[in-house]
Amino acid sequence: MAANVPKNTDDLEKQLQDFQNLQRQLQLLSMQKQQVAVQLDEVKMAEEEMAKSKGALFRAVGSLIMESSKEDVKAFLKERKETLDMRAGITAKQEDKLRKQLTEMRTQLEAAAKMAAPQQ
Repeated sequence: MAANVPKNTDDLEKQLQDFQNLQRQLQLLSMQKQQVAVQLDEVKMAEEEMAKSKGALFRAVGSLIMESSKEDVKAFLKERKETLDMRAGITAKQEDKLRKQLTEMRTQLEAAAKMAAPQQ
């Protein structure tokens, strides 16, 4: 018998709910990962456009748009990119962990289903 295989109907129902919760968490994490990827693409595009720019640069600060020096914008974009890269790494680690948990739980649920099959 595999470890943590549900032994009765209540255990099985709880483990199925846990499995579904993990699936939802994985979906949310995947959406966050996509959002971070989009934001990273935006930062890269902004860096490319800034490099081409010869005139004044403006940056959104809250609900205001303010003129900024090229150095300030460059520093802001660099910091933003570092933050997003860090978030992407953390999200990827969390996603890997959740995938492993889901795989283990799926194995346990399949084992429980096989054990329950002859009884029916």
